[in-house]
Amino acid sequence: MLIGSNHIESHNEDLLKKHQNKLVFTASEINDTEAIIQKLIDFQIAIPSWALGTGGTRFGRFAGGGEPRSLEEKIEDVGLLHKLNNASGAISLHIPWDIPTNYHEIKTLAAQHGLKFDAMNSNTFQDQASSEHTYKYGSLQNVNKAVRKQAIAHNIEVIKHGIELGSESLTIWLADGSNFPGQLNFRKAYQNTLESLEEIYDALPSNWKLFLEYKCAEPNFYSTTVADWGQSYSYVKKLGDKAQTLVDLGHHLPNANIEQIVSLLLMENKLGGFHFNDSKYGDDDLTAGALKPYQLFLIFNELVEGMDARGMNHAKDLGWMIDASHNIKDPLEDLLQSVEAIMIAYAQALSVDRKALVEAQEENDVVKAQEILQNAFRTDVRALVAEARLRSGAALNPVALYRSLQVRENLVGERGLKTMATGL
Repeated sequence: MLIGSNHIESHNEDLLKKHQNKLVFTASEINDTEAIIQKLIDFQIAIPSWALGTGGTRFGRFAGGGEPRSLEEKIEDVGLLHKLNNASGAISLHIPWDIPTNYHEIKTLAAQHGLKFDAMNSNTFQDQASSEHTYKYGSLQNVNKAVRKQAIAHNIEVIKHGIELGSESLTIWLADGSNFPGQLNFRKAYQNTLESLEEIYDALPSNWKLFLEYKCAEPNFYSTTVADWGQSYSYVKKLGDKAQTLVDLGHHLPNANIEQIVSLLLMENKLGGFHFNDSKYGDDDLTAGALKPYQLFLIFNELVEGMDARGMNHAKDLGWMIDASHNIKDPLEDLLQSVEAIMIAYAQALSVDRKALVEAQEENDVVKAQEILQNAFRTDVRALVAEARLRSGAALNPVALYRSLQVRENLVGERGLKTMATGL
């Protein structure tokens, strides 16, 4: 399905007067609104190819209909999102779920939708039909060197696919670990993993980055080989300048201070990027900002402060991506909501009075510092986010337009009710 500019123009025209009134009020509450709007226009959040289908749990998966049946249809779905919000201008592929059959045709299709290819993601947490060895007891950490070599070769293959598509980064998430005490020698597992990562790192092109993700638990529950930001930092520090840590918001123990983690990694120039989602209990992969919007704001507060301190480009110098699993929602609606929540948190962080906050911190004025942050968080910045979309030719209310055009119903009509996208 294609969304025409006429659909967006008609939609915006109906909402324009009300939007303009909100924008005038918001501008009276916030300084430098023009600078904030421009930063919002520039900011892009990559969509993962595996999030375009309905997610699942260990109990079951219930397809929602009209799911993309191929890489081409996944690109078309991201194109729909980008047309609606002009903030989803990249797609992140997971290999081997999304291996292109013709690089030129796939790149041409992506370009037609205004998309580029973000980080490539490897998969050594599942056995593939063509695999000689199993990852049941780990991949890059495995005691069997042949298994480690297979996992290394897969990651290098992913890099090669990415080179052909114009990607410039590789994300590695390992399910490696152990479920029972005594199952694993921790030191040997670390050393094996480091040696494996070194071989992969050596295969990176000069302009590429390696992002190493961490996770406190699951699928292994006694230990994971890259369990937290400190362990990831230890690996990437040894690997070199092209290696950085990737933060998934759901991959922490309960009540972890993610904003402090982000600040320190950024200070050490080892923060590579994000997988945005939300959670209540663990790696729930829920809609970003659905449960902990204040935490999301606090994370962006540290990002804005830290990136400005280093003179970084907000839009380009870190990897921004969603990682979600929508078990009962329309995946495209869920992704639109996640992008909106991320943009709102970013806009709120941009509106913080930095000078006043620094003064409060230097004077140990705890109350004033809290007031400054909470005032920014409680200020409604949705009109700024909508104005950024309006100026870039997107919809003032993407979810409303998506529903009025009956996009999901059209996709079901084109693809069928029983289709199921590749991935988890």
